[in-house]
Amino acid sequence: MTGLSVEILAAAAPAPITSAGNAQLGVAVLAGIAVIVLLITRLKLHAFLALTIGSLALGVFAGAPLDKAIVSFTAGLGATVAGVGVLIALGAILGRLLADSGGADEIVDTILAKAKGRAMPWAMVLIASVIGLPLFFEVGIVLLIPVVLLVAKRGNYSLMRIGIPALAGLSVMHGLIPPHPGPLVAIDALHANLGVTLALGVVVAIPTVIIAGPLFSRYAARWVDVPAPEQMVPQRPSAEPAHRPRFGATVFTVLLPVALMLVKALVDIVVDDPKNSLQRITDVAGSPLIALLAAVLVGMFTLGRAAGFTKERLSTTVEKSLAPIAGILLIVGAGGGFKQTLIDAGVGRMILDLSKGWSIPALLLAWLIAVAIRLATGSATVATISAAGLVAPLAAGMSTTETALLVLAIGSGSLFFSHVNDAGFWLVKEYFGMTVGQTVKTWSVMETIISVVGLGFVLLLSLVL
Repeated sequence: MTGLSVEILAAAAPAPITSAGNAQLGVAVLAGIAVIVLLITRLKLHAFLALTIGSLALGVFAGAPLDKAIVSFTAGLGATVAGVGVLIALGAILGRLLADSGGADEIVDTILAKAKGRAMPWAMVLIASVIGLPLFFEVGIVLLIPVVLLVAKRGNYSLMRIGIPALAGLSVMHGLIPPHPGPLVAIDALHANLGVTLALGVVVAIPTVIIAGPLFSRYAARWVDVPAPEQMVPQRPSAEPAHRPRFGATVFTVLLPVALMLVKALVDIVVDDPKNSLQRITDVAGSPLIALLAAVLVGMFTLGRAAGFTKERLSTTVEKSLAPIAGILLIVGAGGGFKQTLIDAGVGRMILDLSKGWSIPALLLAWLIAVAIRLATGSATVATISAAGLVAPLAAGMSTTETALLVLAIGSGSLFFSHVNDAGFWLVKEYFGMTVGQTVKTWSVMETIISVVGLGFVLLLSLVL
């Protein structure tokens, strides 16, 4: 994408719901984000309510009639939930099957049995990356950090030396790799090709997670030397499944949706004929819905039945997996509503007007916008969704590869410098028994490294592709 700049035709932007000038729109955007930040951080309001109120406030500050702002928000919420809601639900089911059946423990124990000494940080980043594929970030933390604490205590390892690689693996998967909600929503908003984005995301993720994980952990361990907190080190549950799924079957199940989507992308590139039978089959099998559904159905046998689950136990596992994602679906949907309000208010057109003649690449602009929203709201998902809405007009006329790289630039920016307004910040702090300052030196710096290194590799790919 050499020489690509943000000089895109203004006609690509949607018709705004307000005739406010750029200055008023700029103030409205800042005010809307400020409302969300204040509601979440100061008043401790749930993110769904904060995003709803912030979206309406944005429309009012932009001078739009309140009824039109409401329509924009509800339309964006509905479209977002329709686009990714089923995928989030399927991912939650697969993650719960993985945890309840003992499949996650099997992956962890098998790899750790083969990793000793200096290989341990690399084993932890591998575990986190594999486990993090189908799991939400918060679920991955809850699942993996206890393992990190156990390994650190029993093996007398530095907590940061093996903890940072695990966190890096989870974070990179969360920010760059579908089927996580943020990347999925960005792909949908920018009309990017999911398979191509997934393939390029893997290319960017591998070196990024190595640099931010095993390599950076050497320095993090020197900066912060804390023992595994006794009160947080868990004991293995007494009620384990009668049998654990086999390692190979578990890994196969976890990687099945990724493999199906990658095959679809490969066939689309090689065959490139919508009428071709093979391409039509892979287009169906590699669609996110079918790929994840296939993994869930396969997982019921390779994970659930292998662990001795009865039909009733499988049904209970599925039921329990869906309840916790209600909040996630609402937050993601409200983020989509906020995004649509931004678009309908004419913010995309404002960015185009202000950026005409700039020499800054579109990838860098998208990254900077995501960084700003991430710093303001503390949410990688909100940053991704909002930034995707803001830069959507820039994707007009881009090639498939360019659009995929734009998604990855946004995803990288959404991970920048997690701090006190991010729930993940406090989760890591409490699990590792660190102070706020120590958490900033380790977790926050790691997130920043992921963001900057990710952008660097995205820019390098833009030069090659």
